[in-house]
Amino acid sequence: MNKSCIRITGGLILLGGLLSPASLAQPTQPIPPNSPLTVRSDIQEANSKTGVVTARGNVQVYYPARKLQATAAQAQYFSKERRLVMTGNVYALQEGNSMRAESMTYLIDEGRFIATPQNTQQVESIYLVKESETKNNTSQIKKP
Repeated sequence: MNKSCIRITGGLILLGGLLSPASLAQPTQPIPPNSPLTVRSDIQEANSKTGVVTARGNVQVYYPARKLQATAAQAQYFSKERRLVMTGNVYALQEGNSMRAESMTYLIDEGRFIATPQNTQQVESIYLVKESETKNNTSQIKKP
């Protein structure tokens, strides 16, 4: 199993399904009903009127339905909009692909991330790219 790594940096990144080039061309898979999104942190507050849950300190996010794991200093889940906003040294990992940013918004229904860096910094994304069998075969030169 040959894998290459592509490192991409930039000021703003909007992706469907975290960093998966194949998912950009495919529609987002429906999320199973009642799929749990787990958020762990030092402190959490929930506002039942607004539907906003705020987690602070050593935030860890697990979303198995999307094979997503993330860490941040703070996260807010907006249940009415089905949106997760993470801030403070955010690191997200999905199927071996990763992204680092100061702020990252995950739009659950779209399966899309929006990441922004700190001033004078950049967003960093690392993609795992499978080498195709055709490329491997053509890279081997046979001598007569």
